[in-house]
Amino acid sequence: MSLVVEAKHRLGDFSLDAAFTSNGGVTALFGRSGSGKTSLIRIIAGLTRPGSGRVALGDDVLVDTARGIFVPPHRRRFGYVFQEARLFPHLTVRQNLHYGRWFSPKATRTENPDRVIDLLGIGNLLDRQPANLSGGEKQRVAIGRALLASPRLLLMDEPLAALDEERKAEILPYLERLRDEMGIPIVYVSHSIAEVARLADRVVLMADGRIEAIGPASDVLGGPKLASSLDRREAGSVLSGHVETRDAAHGLATIRLDGGAAILVPGAAVAPGETVRLRIPARDVMVATIRPEGLSALNILEGTVEAVEPDGEGMASLRIACGGDHVRARITALSVERLGLTPGLPVHAVIKTVALE
Repeated sequence: MSLVVEAKHRLGDFSLDAAFTSNGGVTALFGRSGSGKTSLIRIIAGLTRPGSGRVALGDDVLVDTARGIFVPPHRRRFGYVFQEARLFPHLTVRQNLHYGRWFSPKATRTENPDRVIDLLGIGNLLDRQPANLSGGEKQRVAIGRALLASPRLLLMDEPLAALDEERKAEILPYLERLRDEMGIPIVYVSHSIAEVARLADRVVLMADGRIEAIGPASDVLGGPKLASSLDRREAGSVLSGHVETRDAAHGLATIRLDGGAAILVPGAAVAPGETVRLRIPARDVMVATIRPEGLSALNILEGTVEAVEPDGEGMASLRIACGGDHVRARITALSVERLGLTPGLPVHAVIKTVALE
């Protein structure tokens, strides 16, 4: 079921003019603070009426300013997870979870409470009060409450932004399960490249109220299209594959990428056969024109330079085809010049194993 969004809106000096289409999976609205992500997701949710535009989910038109259509939020059947959990403090976890079901028609209740509770790992929290939960536990309960309303679409507005790194690491696996097992389309707002790379199928890159790029996570998070120099330094490749073997003695897993290449990942708590997503920071990829020897790096992939693009600050972004996969490298423009790196040149991508996520 496609989500179509076209919105123009003005709030003070800020102007939003954005349009995109999502065909399911996880679509991330990504960009720095003030880029318009939250303004756009509020329009999708019906919390903001746009100055002009159109929002439709499949054949259901929710907003069409030209025709005077505006469906209020409570009739859209969307789940919304905010940055703060916003649980009712006087209700137990169990009562918070079932709150959404009280307002959804019985005919639309498709989610099994036991399944949602198991998915989010909150069965041992049901009789607790919100005041006795950690930040990560509160967010999992908030997600469960949204799911038990049987939403047609789940909107998540920076759900991890208020958590420390330890709590983020706790909740991210549950978000991956949600993505892989529930089949509910998700619009996910974030300014974290690591989160978006790990969760999103498709990325909508925003800056100053406009959309700069739309496409698969690996393409958009690759480097030159990113709006700020900080984002470009965090850019990288997002690759998918499956666990082929696991070397418990050395704490390494061999990942067979979808394109055919094999890569070693450290400390991976994964099992053979498991499907995984791998993020390779572009700054941690070196490029050699001949196969290097005597290195500590365990991952050396043969490839061909597909593109060389200026990346600002005396840097360049390389797109390297390694079998059926593409690896991004961010190196100095001087290195490009000295090595004579041009499209079509055979190279080796040297990847620091300890940098892999």
